Amino acid sequence: MTSALPAPAALQRGVPLLFVLIWSTGFVVARYGMPHAGPMAFLALRYLLSVLAFALWIAWAGAAWPRGRAQWGHLAVTGLLMHGGYLGGVWVAVKGGLGAGMAALIVGLQPVLTAMWLSVMVGGAQRVRPLQWSGLALGLAGLLLVVGHKLNLGQAAPANIAPAVLALASITIGTLYQKRWVAPCDVRTANTVQLGAALLATAPLALLEPYTITWHPEMLGALAWSVLVLTLGGSSLLYMLIQRGAATAVTSLMYLVPPCTAVLAWWLFGETLTPLGLVGLACTVVGVALVVRDVPPAPRGPLA
Repeated sequence: MTSALPAPAALQRGVPLLFVLIWSTGFVVARYGMPHAGPMAFLALRYLLSVLAFALWIAWAGAAWPRGRAQWGHLAVTGLLMHGGYLGGVWVAVKGGLGAGMAALIVGLQPVLTAMWLSVMVGGAQRVRPLQWSGLALGLAGLLLVVGHKLNLGQAAPANIAPAVLALASITIGTLYQKRWVAPCDVRTANTVQLGAALLATAPLALLEPYTITWHPEMLGALAWSVLVLTLGGSSLLYMLIQRGAATAVTSLMYLVPPCTAVLAWWLFGETLTPLGLVGLACTVVGVALVVRDVPPAPRGPLA
């Protein structure tokens, strides 16, 4: 089921903020769930349950499936990159001992890589303007201030960094690929195809892990939140943002995730939020505002 009517303006403005808040809970979920399962096993369960949840939603709503084999193929590629590669890389890196601050900093390079690619390889209307470059630089500086006290260079062994770099490449390429090749379609069926592809790639890897699953309440809670909020909510919002917005503006929102995560960690776990971290949070917000302020509105497509 698609909608031809534009959503209210207030809702449109609130979607990016809601996405950042939801996406920021990812590290919180990892903190609860990762001690009780291997990263691939947890993610495979998350993908499987998410596919089942979307299937029920699609059957109830009568949502339309993507048209043509080409679109199914493009969605499968983005699923392998933006779910399998990105989440798999981050979870394997953190499980292997890479600090959350270092992982956040590596993945936080995505807006810069996206802007560089668009400016050099695409140009034209997609070219990043000087004011946006200033915003990207300010956002990166703010990110470093926020997570700087969590950096542990002693954990930065190549075996730990490599999965995080894979995650960075996957989310960057996946975002650009989706913006270029995936036609607007129902977000529920699109996500189901993406998650199905990620599940097919992740499940065999889960069988090779030397970890066992412990059905602890924290594990069950983390899994439920991952499926119902992060995947059904966060991934759907990310799909919609990429379809409706300029790639540089959308990816700049990723700068806000580590600062928001730091605030959640301070609130939930009592982790220290330093004065420099607060300065960094302000710099990041201003940087993102500079990136998105002059982005023209995207044409409206048939989204759920």
